Amino acid sequence: MTIENIKKQIEGYKKEGLKIFVTSSFQTHSIPLLHIIGQIDNSIPIMFINTGYLFPETLIFRDKITKELGLKLINITSSISRIYQKDCLGNFLFTSDPDHCCFINKTQPMEPILTEYDVWINGIRAEQNANRKNMGIEQNGAFNCKRFHPILDWNNKMIFDYIKEHNLPMHPLDDKGYLSIGCEPCTRKFDLNDERSARWFGMNKTECGLHIDLVGK
Repeated sequence: MTIENIKKQIEGYKKEGLKIFVTSSFQTHSIPLLHIIGQIDNSIPIMFINTGYLFPETLIFRDKITKELGLKLINITSSISRIYQKDCLGNFLFTSDPDHCCFINKTQPMEPILTEYDVWINGIRAEQNANRKNMGIEQNGAFNCKRFHPILDWNNKMIFDYIKEHNLPMHPLDDKGYLSIGCEPCTRKFDLNDERSARWFGMNKTECGLHIDLVGK
């Protein structure tokens, strides 16, 4: 979508009286959408899921971007303390059951948010993996909350052209080879052959659940 069409779509939601929110992981490729949202209406809440396992650099970058763009940030955390996020052998779930770890730290905390809002704006892109390639710009989501993917058809070049044009900052770990940055235990440096393979290396897993479990059936 063009920036003008993104603006028209969001303004349309607002005219309908729909409650809108945005989620962001505050990676480098998240910044163009946050910048666009900030220009359209910086009172739209930006939900940030803090799993408790994120890189310190991500939290610093989140605060920097929030301040520079004047965003309304809301932090979301799991109701389950990390000390209880272990299996019966005492191993942390991110090592023994990463799907369940993602569920209690990302998917589950999002569920009550979806019941309170009408439109969920997020920055997934079709080129990131096969699941996202099959998604639409706008589609039904869980709990009757519509999903809006305004940059679904953007590619990496478009992302970095936008960043360069608007002189926007990049995540500090980019220079160290981390281009798909999630939780620290489950992230490794960038693989030239597959951006998303930097997450959950060696596992048959490419999504945390937000864009699988929270999609309308």
